[in-house]
Amino acid sequence: MSSTDALGTALLVRARNAIAAEFGQSPHPEPDHPALHAPGATFVTLTQQGQLRGCIGSLEAWRTLDQDVRSNARAAAFKDPRFAPLRQDELSHTRVEVSLLAAAMPLSFTSEEDAVAQLRPNVDGVILEFERHRGTFLPQVWESLPEPRLFMAHLKQKAGLSPGFWSPDVKLFRYEVQKWKEPEKA
Repeated sequence: MSSTDALGTALLVRARNAIAAEFGQSPHPEPDHPALHAPGATFVTLTQQGQLRGCIGSLEAWRTLDQDVRSNARAAAFKDPRFAPLRQDELSHTRVEVSLLAAAMPLSFTSEEDAVAQLRPNVDGVILEFERHRGTFLPQVWESLPEPRLFMAHLKQKAGLSPGFWSPDVKLFRYEVQKWKEPEKA
């Protein structure tokens, strides 16, 4: 098993254990990995039959990777405002995915067209900031929004702006992820 696969397994087990612990379930053995003790930023995505059931994460590494993945797993299961808290009877058919974020890098652009032209579908996660508005899409969102203009329009909406909004004061950052998914649940 490669170091990357070992890290993915360690993260997935910790994410599932963090959720299961809220229901009083016994944890699965957790393999160790040196990266778990260093700062890290993750997103935990929960799906049921391919449909989103929760997604919460960190855009910056400010706590250990171990702490981050556990906290985001619990938040995705119980605190995503788009969904009711996960019920115990749902856990067995909920699939966990963990995305480990690389540091975000600012994007330099002269216009919205220039910014959109620089986006790399299926590679870039994107953070949009404007005044008090902020939103992000993981690179996985390209699977459902493969056209860069549409991706950007939906990202603006997620940040609380209109899809046609633009200002020279918009800030964009891009990041890449490593991601791991549990096998499909029945």
